[in-house]
Amino acid sequence: MKFLSFRNPSGAGPCLGVLLGDGRVFDISAARLALDFAQVDVVPHTLDDLIRSSGEAVEAIGRMLAAPARERYTWKAQDITFLPPITPHRNIFCVGRNYREHIIEGNIANGRPPNSFPEAIEFFTKPPTAVVAHGQPVRRHAALTDSLDYEAELAIVIGRRGVDIAESQALDYVFGYTIVNDVTARDLQRRHGQWFKGKGLDTSCPIGPVIVHHSGIGNPNRLQVELDLNGECRQSANTDEMIFTVQSIITQLSAGMTLEPGDVISTGTPKGVGYAAVPRRCLNVGDVMTVRVEGIGELTNTVVD
Repeated sequence: MKFLSFRNPSGAGPCLGVLLGDGRVFDISAARLALDFAQVDVVPHTLDDLIRSSGEAVEAIGRMLAAPARERYTWKAQDITFLPPITPHRNIFCVGRNYREHIIEGNIANGRPPNSFPEAIEFFTKPPTAVVAHGQPVRRHAALTDSLDYEAELAIVIGRRGVDIAESQALDYVFGYTIVNDVTARDLQRRHGQWFKGKGLDTSCPIGPVIVHHSGIGNPNRLQVELDLNGECRQSANTDEMIFTVQSIITQLSAGMTLEPGDVISTGTPKGVGYAAVPRRCLNVGDVMTVRVEGIGELTNTVVD
């Protein structure tokens, strides 16, 4: 199931919904208040609460989707307003330099030896204030940066509290998967000597449009990841090219540090970023970024002044 948060055409929200295969949205928030469904008392009001609930809630939603009454509680996707599928309660966790070819292009762009690879995962974070939804604008921040860039990424959504998680059990702690565009001010990233400022500007973390339940993703380490800029494909790779797998990321991040339900972990970007292009291709006002991840969907945002 592809879960989302949205405002309905009357402006009510956040509502909990499921994106259906025909492009319509089933309004769980409206349906759970009706008398057409049995056992909906276990279904929460929001996607945040669903992530923190038991598997019984997901099973109940599955039964709602199978009921003929479902048709009375659907919207056309073009009539709703997408919201960030999750409201992060703490920073978004991110992985840097996780695709070999992206590392090589970055090393060349920064004057380092091409084949210099990290021995351990490089973690950083983005603040909750950076989060925006599918369809919402990304600010150019022209007064702050001349090197705004895009990064297409698969992201993990944690569903269970855990610490010191073994790789063999890591996927048991995943609620689902979504898409993140790790928008980055490259010059700020270099100037401050660490990555937080350059990756923490307002609107620099588009996320969504949905969270796909883990049962809908067979192998997260074998998904196609792509980004189009104004219709031109700039990034195209597969998560099987990641140096550190989804399981390894969860294990290393949780070592001595508790992960909570609702935590989001972005897994790194493949080659094709703008700052490594020749000539460099930085983001400008009017640019349209569309990130696609196999099995999840498309996340589209436009750069504004």
